[in-house]
Amino acid sequence: MASIFSKIAKGEIPSYKIAENDEFYAFLDINPLTRGHTLVVPKEEIDDFFDIENQKMSDMMLFAKQVALAIRQTIPCKRVGLVVLGFDVPHAHIHLVPMQGMQDIDFKRERVKLTQEEFQATANDISEKVK
Repeated sequence: MASIFSKIAKGEIPSYKIAENDEFYAFLDINPLTRGHTLVVPKEEIDDFFDIENQKMSDMMLFAKQVALAIRQTIPCKRVGLVVLGFDVPHAHIHLVPMQGMQDIDFKRERVKLTQEEFQATANDISEKVK
């Protein structure tokens, strides 16, 4: 059975898309730590991040860098944090989190609540800056 991230990348489940190419898909986390919190996934369903083939992992990091730079241009932040956890969904993924400080990357803290309009505006603003 396909993971929720595979279904999102295929367009079977709606998402707030940031960027996409043949191998990867980036979209806003619907339960974000901060506004602009984005997930980057390979379109190929791979459970564990460290099972990704070396070249694909390199390509994924370069794709994530393009997205992170666009996030940084869009969301006022001191850094864009990158986190690999992999426990919630059995599909390798990277979290890109706009941060003012270390507290912004605490996954135990209360999540930011955004309206559909705020999600869509954020996605549009970031995606316009992805190169």
